[in-house]
Amino acid sequence: MHDTLRQSEGFRSAQDVYAEMRLHGAKIGLTTVYRALQALADKGQVDVLRTDDGESVYRACATDTHHHHLVCRKCGRTVEVAGPAVERWAEAVGSEHGFTEITHTVEVFGTCSSCSTAPARTG
Repeated sequence: MHDTLRQSEGFRSAQDVYAEMRLHGAKIGLTTVYRALQALADKGQVDVLRTDDGESVYRACATDTHHHHLVCRKCGRTVEVAGPAVERWAEAVGSEHGFTEITHTVEVFGTCSSCSTAPARTG
């Protein structure tokens, strides 16, 4: 399953991963795919985003370190970025309110340079 995600450019739904694996002969159920993807996410081996319609989509992490994402709304291109200022802010805010073991995720959505310079499609 992890290999299926590694071979993909962007984020994929559990249904997409399931279909790809079945296409290549894997005898696996959709429920198993959901569970395995969640386990990989819990281990930090895959990134998870929630789409505008609430669906979880997954992608193999490009780095082993904690990171955040810039995500293109048009093509789905995703860039992993470090955010030391975000790390400090999250720790400070959590500490200020008596929280410990602070974790967080940050996804910043916008339009990538390729999509913003692409000519508009008509028709």
